[in-house]
Amino acid sequence: MLFITICILAAGLGMAIGVIGPGIGMGNAIKAALEGTARNPGVYGKLLTTMMIGLAMIESLAIYVLVICLIILYANPYKEVALELARSVVK
Repeated sequence: MLFITICILAAGLGMAIGVIGPGIGMGNAIKAALEGTARNPGVYGKLLTTMMIGLAMIESLAIYVLVICLIILYANPYKEVALELARSVVK
């Protein structure tokens, strides 16, 4: 039971910590794009395209964090070993 609790905490903390970087990066990217548009409204189309591609790359980092956390929760290779050890201790 302790192993499952630790896995849940690790997944939650992993998501919390792993999304901080992409969130800050997205905020900075949007801020820079808005500043660029304010300085030169004529380059709005190029800025929007470049910003969207950059945001997609940044978002992929958050998706990778989500995948790792889901693996920790549902496809953990040590889950069976830990449960078997817990059953042997209880007996």
